[in-house]
Amino acid sequence: MRTSPDIALADLLALGGVPPSETSLTGADPVQPSTFAVGTSAVASIAASAVAAAAVHQARGGPAQRVAVDMAHALTEFHSERHLRVDGQEVHEGWDRIAGLYRCGDGRWLRLHTNFPHHRDAVLKRFGCTYDRESVTAALQSWRAEDAETAVNEAGGVGTMTRSLEEWAAHPHGQAIAALPPVILERIGDAPPTPLPPLAARPLAGIRVLDLTRVIAGPVAGRTLAAHGADVLHITSPHLPSLPPLVMDTGRGKRCASLDLRDPAQQETLRGLIAGADVFLQGYRPGGISGLGFGPEALAALKPGLVCVSLSAFGHVGPWSGRRGFDSLTQNADGINDAERIAAGEDKPRPLPCQALDHASGYLLAYGAMAALLRRATEGGSWLVRVSLASTGEWIKRLGRVENGLAAPGIDDAAPFLEESDSGFGRMTAVRHAAILSGTPARWALPSMPLGSHPAAWAG
Repeated sequence: MRTSPDIALADLLALGGVPPSETSLTGADPVQPSTFAVGTSAVASIAASAVAAAAVHQARGGPAQRVAVDMAHALTEFHSERHLRVDGQEVHEGWDRIAGLYRCGDGRWLRLHTNFPHHRDAVLKRFGCTYDRESVTAALQSWRAEDAETAVNEAGGVGTMTRSLEEWAAHPHGQAIAALPPVILERIGDAPPTPLPPLAARPLAGIRVLDLTRVIAGPVAGRTLAAHGADVLHITSPHLPSLPPLVMDTGRGKRCASLDLRDPAQQETLRGLIAGADVFLQGYRPGGISGLGFGPEALAALKPGLVCVSLSAFGHVGPWSGRRGFDSLTQNADGINDAERIAAGEDKPRPLPCQALDHASGYLLAYGAMAALLRRATEGGSWLVRVSLASTGEWIKRLGRVENGLAAPGIDDAAPFLEESDSGFGRMTAVRHAAILSGTPARWALPSMPLGSHPAAWAG
């Protein structure tokens, strides 16, 4: 049985203890060609973040608000990176030339993600091939797909074997995360209640967010918090690779600074920023930030009352909890791509029509952050919010399948959902936020800017 958007939203609000608002959720799957309820996942996750923003504003003394989300608009926002234009030109870079699916020697499929140079180099070194698809294809003929999956991950690369829904359900990691909710809130330390700031024009005005994320899911969370008025300071490092179109799309509303956390002095700068923060949002590989002394428990000790928001690929439990990963790899491992292949009657694994795990996770992270801020204001404590691409994938599967979903035509015209603004890259055309709040419309007050454009300091 398929879950309706209204029920999916109510379930999410119950997870975080967020009071409901009057809502209008319009549209029904299928809108995009998929047998999974990607439209429902888009509407419910975006609406949850908007209802949480409305709840924060009401807790600060504001009036109740009505929240409206349309499915076509929400799915357009789930493709936001694809609709970005700068000075009228498309800027999406697409995939690295050796990224994608390969049939291995045992006939099984392996998907590799090589958009970052260090992941690409790990693949080339481990399989002894040159930088072209023909060489990688030839090298993988002597490998079983599952062995190649293990080898590439142990070498510091990223890849997953295509599994069926049944294979994933029987896999030790699939079993470990099957029951995980899409958002987990945990109290991780004691602190007195931290009142929300006095009433302001925007729900999150006066809330400070440190955003240490890259690619899509984490940056979408920061962009969403900024859309509701938070002071979001995005911190990146000069030695880490980036994907410029994603930086442009997700940088709206943020200031962006650069810190090299390998330098003790710059670690101290970050500690100073944490002392003034309300939310610490991070999405680096498991152990990456905690290994530098910024794990959740250390952060709670440094700043009692802090809300720590953590994104991972495969979750915090199970044998794959330490693995790196991306949306395309997760939906390939967990059976979604194989299920779509079967429904289409095709031979090759078929991905979802959008990066639904990434985008849904981004809104769930933002929702969890606001739910924790509400809890912090009434109960006190330091809080940890957990979201993973894998648990989001399980949630999407639990929403149910869409009969004849692959026949959906998609969205013909995204123009009604686009807006123009100035940016540090040129005149930008991008998707405006899909959640419509009756009293505090979402908007980005700051333009998207190149990484490192601002000082590592709070505004004002």
